[in-house]
Amino acid sequence: MENLISLVNKIQRACTALGDHGEESALPTLWDALPSIAVVGGQSSGKSSVLESVVGKDFLPRGSGIVTRRPLVLQLHRIDDGREYAEFMHLPRKKFTDFAAVRKEIGDETDRETGRSTKQISSVPIHLSIYSPNVVNLTLIDLPGLTKVAVEGQPESIVQDIENMVRSFIEKPNCIILAISPANQDLATSDAIKISREVDPKGERTFGVLTKIDLMDKGTNAADILEGKSYKLQFPWIGVVNRSQADINKSVDMIAARRREREYFSNTTEYRHLAHRMGSEHLGKMLSKHLETVIKSRIPSLQSLISKTITELEGELSRLGRPIATDAGGKLYMIMEICRTFDQIFKEHLDGVRPGGDKIYGVFDNQFPAALKRLQFDKHLSMDNVRKIITEADGYQPHLIAPEQGYRRLVESSLICIRGPAEAAVDAVHGILKDLVHKSLGETMELKQYPTLRVEVGNAAIESLDRLREESKKATLLLVDMECGYLTVEFFRKLPQDVEKGGNPTHSIFDRYNDAYLRRVGSVVLSYVNMVCGSLRNSIPKSVVYCQVREAKRSLLDYFFAELGKKETRQLASLLDEDPAVMQRRTSLAKRLELYRSAQAEIDAVAWSK
Repeated sequence: MENLISLVNKIQRACTALGDHGEESALPTLWDALPSIAVVGGQSSGKSSVLESVVGKDFLPRGSGIVTRRPLVLQLHRIDDGREYAEFMHLPRKKFTDFAAVRKEIGDETDRETGRSTKQISSVPIHLSIYSPNVVNLTLIDLPGLTKVAVEGQPESIVQDIENMVRSFIEKPNCIILAISPANQDLATSDAIKISREVDPKGERTFGVLTKIDLMDKGTNAADILEGKSYKLQFPWIGVVNRSQADINKSVDMIAARRREREYFSNTTEYRHLAHRMGSEHLGKMLSKHLETVIKSRIPSLQSLISKTITELEGELSRLGRPIATDAGGKLYMIMEICRTFDQIFKEHLDGVRPGGDKIYGVFDNQFPAALKRLQFDKHLSMDNVRKIITEADGYQPHLIAPEQGYRRLVESSLICIRGPAEAAVDAVHGILKDLVHKSLGETMELKQYPTLRVEVGNAAIESLDRLREESKKATLLLVDMECGYLTVEFFRKLPQDVEKGGNPTHSIFDRYNDAYLRRVGSVVLSYVNMVCGSLRNSIPKSVVYCQVREAKRSLLDYFFAELGKKETRQLASLLDEDPAVMQRRTSLAKRLELYRSAQAEIDAVAWSK
């Protein structure tokens, strides 16, 4: 059972080393889940004397006013080799065998945190471990004494500040409260009992300790309280007899003081029947046993809490991403890996693993054909327009056989209109690719970590898409221009020969071709243009995909990678400009995760009796 207290001691020290001492924090706290015993009492209640009696050593600062200005986590370790020494967590390699030096170090460490010239308090605990054959395994947290009036040099808020600090410890459901009250004062005015009843109204975790029993007025005694007849608590009251101020001044041996305490209860008529459960020795043993019992009962819930918190910490660390490498090679590799992740997400959008790529098909299947239909070639090849173009192509005299130049101009003027929908298809796909780049940037968790790199990668990707758009536009318009530049002769050779016969040569120069003939010319040209449109409807999407989509998948960040290799360490570092707050949180979470994993291993390794 004793190793249960040692286990909690070890975890408490680790908590404090990481700044986890039960305060409100944005990080998970393990401290609050650990069972502890907090010592509460008003000033001059004998709180320090009780602690020193339990330890058997003079080691606490004494004086007027508020002496305890920081929580003192006092961890007692029973050893059997006869040595007695103390260690502070903030001085891990120094052993104190002179307990007067321990007292001085407590004061100095308090001043280092709160300032020597002020009377401020701090909730950051001091950890002190005492190893002795005269103690039981036990952990106690000594809290500042409750007071009603601020003394000179203290802020007016000190009274409430101390109460708030004490409450922050004892209101936790895992805290056992050791309420110290002097017997020579009315318990109704006891600060310790008052605040304990407020946070623990049923008294399920409060132990009452009555001090200064030997200083009660003659004719009075504390038997009713110690027997539980008045001011009843769930656990029996324990009476102690501390050393007098004269004994303290004379440095009376604590072991001798314990012996005198036992003799007092054994020889005093009112308390003789209670002697077996009175005194500081019994108090220490009883608290040790109770703490062990509480720890044992809390182990399953503690294991569950630790396991759950580890999962949460690992999840948040995963979301925050890896820490930044320190050397140039590490930074370059890190940037390349992040860029590859982005590039893979972008490809997944195009390939249908993620949504968005289907919009490109929509351009070819819907938007582009609809744009071709809106060209309305039949209106362009109306009889009046055909007459005008053919007549202008004939010049000052009519063709003798057929208006060849007129045909060519009709075909070319119709096909040239396809450039508009072709360009629009290129631009539409470009717009979709840009949207997918922005989506991919947002879905690359690592880029959220580095805003500058995100901007640079985004700019590089868009610049690459812009270049691909220009190349695609050239290639796509070239397809249209090729159709305009060369007409398929076979199409016209297959037409009936009478279509090529000219109009009536007896008509005037402004009426060379009759209406029927012009309608037939328009119909022929429309058939040819429709044939070419059908061909371009298939070839233009191929051109766009080849020049834009395929190349974007293949080489979106090639230029960025080439420039990246030329950058120096300082320039690479500027790309990995993580928010300092994120860096700090990752560091804190990593340390906290290490604490929880260590605690998990410690608890799992501990064997206790059922």
